[in-house]
Amino acid sequence: MADAKPRVTLIGRCLAEKGLEFVYEGEVAACRNCKLLKVCHNLQPGRKYKVVGIRKNTEQECAVHRDGICAIEVIEASVVTLIPADRAILNSRIHYESPCTRTDCRSYALCHPDGIIDGDKYSVAKILGNAPDICEKGRNLKLVELRPV
Repeated sequence: MADAKPRVTLIGRCLAEKGLEFVYEGEVAACRNCKLLKVCHNLQPGRKYKVVGIRKNTEQECAVHRDGICAIEVIEASVVTLIPADRAILNSRIHYESPCTRTDCRSYALCHPDGIIDGDKYSVAKILGNAPDICEKGRNLKLVELRPV
């Protein structure tokens, strides 16, 4: 995603740090009457983003962030997850579907990472290796880095 065009949004000043990765969760009730609502909440809920730039002299007061907010540039971040081995083909495009629903599984967090949305399109950016644990359902899984398409 090096060629991805950054998007400008707002974030709490104390959080504004280049390289920070976060999952956008959406607005809270205190945001609804704010004049900056559309700029502050222009990201897709549930997606993971990475701060790639901080704009100078953009500080504003905010009802949610005690120290105020400032403008940042973000791109959609890649996500590390487990997918079926037969779908782990470098640079291929897939519709992400979590391979399992067993919440008590040791690999549950890798099969359901924050920042990825079931049914969305992703590209396999890197194949990181085999799953760290044996799948309790007997599936052959690979650890991969996915990037949003």
